[in-house]
Amino acid sequence: MRVLVIGSGAREHALVVRLTADRDVGEVVCAPGNPGIARNARIVAIDPSNPDALLALADREQIDFTVVGPELPLSFGVADRFAAAGRLLFGPSAAAARLESSKAFAKAFMARHAVPTARFHTAESLDDAMGIVGAGEFGWPVVLKADGLAAGKGVVIAENRALAETAVLDAMAEHKFGSAGEKLVIEECLSGPEVSFFVLSDGERAVPIGWAQDHKRIFDDDRGPNTGGMGAFAPSPLVDARLVDRVMREIVEPVIAGMAQEGHPFRGFLFVGLMLTPAGPQVIEFNVRLGDPETQAMLPLIEEPLLPLLVAGATGRLRQSAVRIGDECIVGVVLASRGYPDSAESGRVIEGIEAAERLPGVAVYHAGTSLRGGQLVTAGGRVLTVAGRGTDFAEAISRAYAGVDQISFDGMQYRKDIGRKALIS
Repeated sequence: MRVLVIGSGAREHALVVRLTADRDVGEVVCAPGNPGIARNARIVAIDPSNPDALLALADREQIDFTVVGPELPLSFGVADRFAAAGRLLFGPSAAAARLESSKAFAKAFMARHAVPTARFHTAESLDDAMGIVGAGEFGWPVVLKADGLAAGKGVVIAENRALAETAVLDAMAEHKFGSAGEKLVIEECLSGPEVSFFVLSDGERAVPIGWAQDHKRIFDDDRGPNTGGMGAFAPSPLVDARLVDRVMREIVEPVIAGMAQEGHPFRGFLFVGLMLTPAGPQVIEFNVRLGDPETQAMLPLIEEPLLPLLVAGATGRLRQSAVRIGDECIVGVVLASRGYPDSAESGRVIEGIEAAERLPGVAVYHAGTSLRGGQLVTAGGRVLTVAGRGTDFAEAISRAYAGVDQISFDGMQYRKDIGRKALIS
């Protein structure tokens, strides 16, 4: 099959690497891709948020199957556009993608279908938000979430009323998150460790494909502002067979059934962000695609061909109830540019990737990179993910950071504690 992968980050790099290992995959085209992906696939410079341009590319290249990496094309209806043209694509419709593109929709949906999540209110105006914060119903700290897509940065945990009011003003008066912050979800702050839980669904059934733990804060020991993710490890040692069964029964199955009942069958990857509270697992958020950087740690552990699973999901023919997952461990460390997450320098020459990739058990996935004058340079906030694979987490951590030590660019920043939680879980 000729496969198109939509996206340009490290997640898409990991997807391309995994798909090219499948015997049923012929040529892989990636739009718009990056220099790392170009080693495994042919890249085409097309705006991934333009469904019509992507469909034209699929027609021109006679693509048999398309996989969507990031959330933006899904929220813009690329799956609907491909379906109308009779082209096979794995990813949810724009209506189903509201589980991620609208926090307010997701919370209301969970309330309708009795999916466990934090208590919340939705504010549609500045006055509404200030009134909710002022009432202090959920105590302190309180969580404020921009309703729309904000690249993983639209969440503020406010320790007191003053900070909460500042967060409201930033979002709704100063428009820090653009249109994404025109509506806010304000909810109680849950306590417990977080787990990223991934399933694949065909609209009626779902199968778990892996679980990981992300590191959102920019600095070690979970300090500093939220980012898109500074590293991840898989599998999460907090997840056992009993928890998998409970999450599927209490969360995933009601979500898939509820979406179908409401007329928007969910076909695609569903990422369930969980908080493991004393009362049981509760949903923090949904993503309607694989996570980044979790994919770089989780996807290589699947021990069966990926393409048949995706095709079964896209065609409503998912029959298996389990996926073979290996017993090794992977730790992925994100290398970011100076200034990230508030800003990001670009154009810094990157050195040492080849040396890192020669180390045993090390893989390097490109995110914000580009070529300039024949040199690989930085081109965004998160630049690379360096993944180490081992028989246990200690070995995976050692290999990941051995790879990091080989790489350099001016202003490079990274966390030095990725995977530590796995050693003490």
